[in-house]
Amino acid sequence: MRFDFTDLRLFLHVTQTGSITRGAERAHLALASASARIRGMEDLLGVPLLKRGRRGVEPTDAGRSLLDHARIVLQQIETMRGDLGAYSRGLKGRVRILANTSALSEHLPALLADFLAANPTVDIDLEDRESPAIGAAIAAGDADIGIGSQAALVPGLESHPFRTDRLVLAVPAGHPLAGKRQTGFAELLDLDFVGLPRGTALDEHLAMQAARLGRALRLRVRVNSLDTVCSMVAAGVGVGIVPEATALRCRRALPLATLRLAETWSMRELALYVRDSRRLPKPARRLFEALRAAGEPSATSATGGARRQRPEERPGSPPANTR
Repeated sequence: MRFDFTDLRLFLHVTQTGSITRGAERAHLALASASARIRGMEDLLGVPLLKRGRRGVEPTDAGRSLLDHARIVLQQIETMRGDLGAYSRGLKGRVRILANTSALSEHLPALLADFLAANPTVDIDLEDRESPAIGAAIAAGDADIGIGSQAALVPGLESHPFRTDRLVLAVPAGHPLAGKRQTGFAELLDLDFVGLPRGTALDEHLAMQAARLGRALRLRVRVNSLDTVCSMVAAGVGVGIVPEATALRCRRALPLATLRLAETWSMRELALYVRDSRRLPKPARRLFEALRAAGEPSATSATGGARRQRPEERPGSPPANTR
């Protein structure tokens, strides 16, 4: 069988995105070329690898088998590149990170900027996901490092404390709620909200919490960043739920007030997820160690070692504060 690395990476991207078009974009291939490569693999094997439908594609049983092998082969290639690169011009390779909205927007930018400046031969692929999806992707080998809620940890993964993350309500300085210290989420559902784009982890998390109350958020506008949410809130467009670190930073320059939410899901302990830190490719292991060292001292375990989820911490369904 004559599959090359481009074929395997393309197939991995297609299954991750559920779309040949988006998979082709990630693989930097034209759609026609990507489709031809997928058909070529199916012709060579004599079986369909993808189920095609109106909502996208998903792997067949044969496709899932190929996907397992593709992950192993590509991970071994990255490990080899990292090991050999360490002997020449330093570390070489690409590290794939999945993080929830708070970690991606507030906690990671400065840390990743410092790491990339110190490691010019390492590239980073960073994507926004909900915490439960992050854990599942790390367990499946779809990414090297995950950062999400400790409560959403998938059994068997190695985890390390990273940051404490609280969601708060941001309101304009003159808003009737501005004088309160805390509010319940249910009390807010008749207000206009400023939100993030559909599909972002925080947007999906808040939509799910509203749905549990039999309601939906009244979104007046969606914007592309947490800072823009705060700017629109300060301008009186609506209210917004953002990480406390974002609200406090923006409050220095904007007429904002913040309230804590009464719900337990508003307080999250963020953790680093990996399958096995000892088996990460060298570039990923270097970044993992940098992120672990940057974790809040108050969140670090007494031993400083890896932690795996205990059986009593594995509920049948994710708790409310897992995004």
